[in-house]
Amino acid sequence: MSPSAEEIVRTAAHWIDRGVRLDTRTLATELGISRSTLFRRVGNREDLMGDALWYLADRTMAAAVRDWEKAHGTAVRDSDGELRCLAVMRRYRSDVAGNKGFRRLLDDEPTVAIRVLTDPHGRVQPRVMAAHVELLRRDIDAGGFVPAVSLESLCYAIVRLGEAFLYSDVLASRAPDLAAASTLLAALVEGHVPAREPLL
Repeated sequence: MSPSAEEIVRTAAHWIDRGVRLDTRTLATELGISRSTLFRRVGNREDLMGDALWYLADRTMAAAVRDWEKAHGTAVRDSDGELRCLAVMRRYRSDVAGNKGFRRLLDDEPTVAIRVLTDPHGRVQPRVMAAHVELLRRDIDAGGFVPAVSLESLCYAIVRLGEAFLYSDVLASRAPDLAAASTLLAALVEGHVPAREPLL
């Protein structure tokens, strides 16, 4: 039976997750279809890469939400006072940064990967933005916090800042600093920088 678009995307996502280069000719052969059929169903290579990366991102975010719910139920803050959306986003960024297949894609094809990941009209960033809007809206509705700007503007800033840190090795030749990203994002959401030990 010929694979559906969803099955093609899922297979491509598994390739990326395993660190395998996404070659459409080889992928089509593995799936038992022609390249032209693959293109008709999922678009060109960058379209497919975008859908596959979103598939992985969506699963990563869902896992972070499940972990929060397992540990804290429906609470909007944990025992240390950390906001649910911030904890979920922190876990999400950590899991994405730690995914070896994803890091290999960034190392092997940095220009293509960044273009696919950060295109505001592409198949990844708008969905990531929508997922963050939903994540923060839950905490706002639960009385967790009141945003100082519109939810869409806040999420735009969160996603773009998160990208700047998550892909900093490619974008600015700097090692990703996820702890700094978490501190800055907490300041954006909560309106203050969390207290910490003074630097000596």
